[in-house]
Amino acid sequence: WIHIYIVETIILTPSRHPADELVIKAQVLSGGRGLGTFKNGFKGGVHMIKSASDAASYASQMLGQELVTKQNPAGIVCNRVYLMEKMDIKNEMYLSLLMDRASGGPVLVGSPSGGTSIEDVAASNPELIFTENIDIMEGLTAEARDRMATNLGLEMGSDAHAKASELMANLYSMFIKTDCTQIEINPLAKTNDGSIVVCDAKVNFDDNAEFRNKDIHAMRDTTQEDPREVNAAQYDLNYIGLDGSIGCMVNGAGLAMSTMDIISLKGSSPANFLDVGGGATEEQVTKAFEILNSDDNVKAILVNIFGGIMKCDIIAAGIISAAKNIGLDKPLVVRLEGTNVEKGQQLIADSGIKVVLADDLDDAAAK
Repeated sequence: WIHIYIVETIILTPSRHPADELVIKAQVLSGGRGLGTFKNGFKGGVHMIKSASDAASYASQMLGQELVTKQNPAGIVCNRVYLMEKMDIKNEMYLSLLMDRASGGPVLVGSPSGGTSIEDVAASNPELIFTENIDIMEGLTAEARDRMATNLGLEMGSDAHAKASELMANLYSMFIKTDCTQIEINPLAKTNDGSIVVCDAKVNFDDNAEFRNKDIHAMRDTTQEDPREVNAAQYDLNYIGLDGSIGCMVNGAGLAMSTMDIISLKGSSPANFLDVGGGATEEQVTKAFEILNSDDNVKAILVNIFGGIMKCDIIAAGIISAAKNIGLDKPLVVRLEGTNVEKGQQLIADSGIKVVLADDLDDAAAK
C-alpha cells in the first residue's frame, strides 16, 4: 500500500501495483467508512479503482473533505487516502483482542461473519460471536487459539487453520508488548489460495504506557482528534467533548460523573467531561476555562470543586485569572467545598468578576 496526501503524487506502475484492481480508502479514524458520505456529497470512503486517473479522480473528492460515518456523525477530515491491492477473498471473518472488565483480563473475540459491523452481527446473530477469556499469567494458549480458529469456520488440520492460530499468537504477543487496549481486525480474510490476511485493523494503545512505546505514540495523528481534547492533553487536563450546553470543570472523575448526572436531572446536558485532577495549578485552571469559553456549544459554565489535595483558593485564583485574561463572557456558577473554601470564596467575592456562588451541588446545578 501507499498513502497519498495530495492528488499530484499519484503515480501507479505495474511493478509496484501488479494487481488488476486496487482499493482506495479514506484514511480516517472511524469505522464504517465504506458506507459513509463526504460533506461535499461524494458517497463512500472505500472504492475499487483500475488506473491512476481513477485514483486521482476519487482522491480529489476525498482529500480535505469531511467524511460523515455512523461513528462520527459530525464528520472527520480526510487528510490522506491509502491505495492497496484488492484481495481475492474467499470469506471474511472478525477477530479482536481487548481488555474485558467482567473477566478482569484480556479476551479474544471472533466471528465467522466479518467485513461488516460487529455490533450488528451481535444484535442479529449473537450465536456467531465467540469469546476466549485469557488468564494474564498463562497467556493465550494453543487450545484457545485452535478453538477460535475452528469457530471462525476454518477446518481443523488445514493450513489456513494453522495460519490463523499462529496469527492469534502473534497478535497476543503484540498486545502485551506494546500495551494495547484493543486490536480489532475486520475483516480477517481467507483468500482463494488459502492465505490468512489482515485486510483492515484498528489498534488502540494505553496512554499511560506511552513512556514504554514512545515510537508508536509519536505516530499519533492529532488532526483526526477533537482539537479541544488535544489542547487539554497538552496541559494534563482530562477532557472529553460532549454535545450539551453546560461546560463543566470538576476535580476527580467520580465527582465529574455525578456533576454531569445532576445537570441532566435538572433538565440540561453537559458539554464536556473536564477533570482538572487533584494537583492542578493556576495555569491549568486558566487553560481549562479557555477551552470551555472557546466552545460555541457552551452556554454556561459550572465549576464544582471538592478541595482535598486541590485547594479551593487555587481554583479561585484560576477562575479570577481566566475571567480577567481571556474575557470570560459566559454565565459562571461556582460551588467550592473543602480545603481553604473560605479563602477561595473571599478571593472571588473581592475580585469583582461576575459569578454565582452555590452552596452545594444541587443548588449549583439548579442555578
